[in-house]
Amino acid sequence: MSKCLVLLSGGQDSTTCLYWAKNKFSEVKALGFNYGQKHLVELESAKMIADSANVDFEVVNLTGVFTGSSLVDHKKSINESHHINSNLPSSFTAGRNAVFLSIAAGRAYEYKIHDLVTGVCETDYSGYPDCRQDFIESMSDSLSYGLDANIVIHTPLMYLTKAETWKMAKDLGCFDIVINSTITDYNGNKNMNDWGYGKLDNPASKLRAKGYYEAKDRGWI
Repeated sequence: MSKCLVLLSGGQDSTTCLYWAKNKFSEVKALGFNYGQKHLVELESAKMIADSANVDFEVVNLTGVFTGSSLVDHKKSINESHHINSNLPSSFTAGRNAVFLSIAAGRAYEYKIHDLVTGVCETDYSGYPDCRQDFIESMSDSLSYGLDANIVIHTPLMYLTKAETWKMAKDLGCFDIVINSTITDYNGNKNMNDWGYGKLDNPASKLRAKGYYEAKDRGWI
């Protein structure tokens, strides 16, 4: 395959996907989003990671587009339930992935790119409905119809546990980059641990650390 566009946040999952894409495609571009997220420091990591991988990186400004989520409302606790749907975490940002993929597809169209890569996962995740494979497939269909082009959305991590994602990073040769450069922590905490930056006071860091130690126990890393 020739060219692809990676949705790169600067976190563990999207960075692993970036290196997966570099292994599959001859040309890789990356796109990030500033949507006023509490862990905005992740975009600094994304820029550094893209530069080290020799990948062109663009950030789209979406500040003010999303509301209600504890990721954009800094007064809300990251560990509570969502105020609309108590079955979801407060970090659920309604419409985020639909908007991200739509913008990415528009950028890809201008680059004559048909392949998008995103790090969503329905195995070890926070319960976000827009991280499920059914949603991704529906977006692929809708974007293909809307652009009159064949848009393929690749989800390399969709059915992997977080431990398996750590193993993939090791296999792809980006394990040290994930440890030393990525920010997954929802509060943007840069305290260094065995498993990288973060603090065990939010779901993202807890999942990352749990996966790391499971992968280590299995001898994968």
